[in-house]
Amino acid sequence: MNGIDEWLGAILHEYEWLFRIFVSALFGFIIGLNRTHKQKPAGVKTYMYVATASALITIVSIQSVFLYSGVKEHTMMDPMRLAAQIVTGVGFIGAGVILKDGSKVVGLTSAAMIFYAGGIGIAIGAGLYSIVFFSFIITNVFVWIGEWIEKRQVLKMESKDIMSLDDSN
Repeated sequence: MNGIDEWLGAILHEYEWLFRIFVSALFGFIIGLNRTHKQKPAGVKTYMYVATASALITIVSIQSVFLYSGVKEHTMMDPMRLAAQIVTGVGFIGAGVILKDGSKVVGLTSAAMIFYAGGIGIAIGAGLYSIVFFSFIITNVFVWIGEWIEKRQVLKMESKDIMSLDDSN
């Protein structure tokens, strides 16, 4: 862990697990706001649940190693084994929001964001705050840039359509 992660852990002590759940729910909620605003099928509740559940399962997985690894001699436990199962489950949920209508495919961004929310939950559950904060900021910056570019392209297309209507009159 780095300085920020250790600093937060030192401040929070026994409440760190609760903080991890809160941060995951908050980030999942914020990710979902984007999709709800765009009236997409998966919204705030979906993303909040995926991120929070991923954090919860990761915390349980990590804590299980500490609780049960010493129960029997030579017991080997992998704390990230459940996290790998989260990826499978989140992929299943994401696949459910991808729809194909003829040659048009919709829901890919929603599926990717569900996968991302799961990753955020896993990382927060593992206590890797700094990497989550960085990835959250950087993805939001690039989403903002991408939406700005898309809006410019739409405006260009609309202005061309208006000009072509004026020319035909």
